[in-house]
Amino acid sequence: MMTGLRLLPWTTPDGKPCYLDQDTAHPGVLSLLADSVEASQLGSAEQVLAGSRAVLQDPAAGERAVRFALTRAAESLEDVLRIADSRGQRIGEADTDTGADAEVGAEVRYGAP
Repeated sequence: MMTGLRLLPWTTPDGKPCYLDQDTAHPGVLSLLADSVEASQLGSAEQVLAGSRAVLQDPAAGERAVRFALTRAAESLEDVLRIADSRGQRIGEADTDTGADAEVGAEVRYGAP
């Protein structure tokens, strides 16, 4: 991960990470979209967690229900870990960046930086 790039909450069609070179003082459309997607993913993860717990507490839940709950939980965990990674990187940058070197504008970068 290169300094100043934000890991976005989605990947390319072939699964590579997407990064945004952003102006943190003036968030652009892609930055705001990423914030919205992250919020949606976190909300979905809360619902999946509640549903998974309900399935696990139901002694009559069949294999199909348990498999579905586990699949959705794994998908949500992947999203949440990606968000945590992205936010952790930005927190680390905030600790070391004075803002003097910030670039104006935004650029999306695909793949490994």
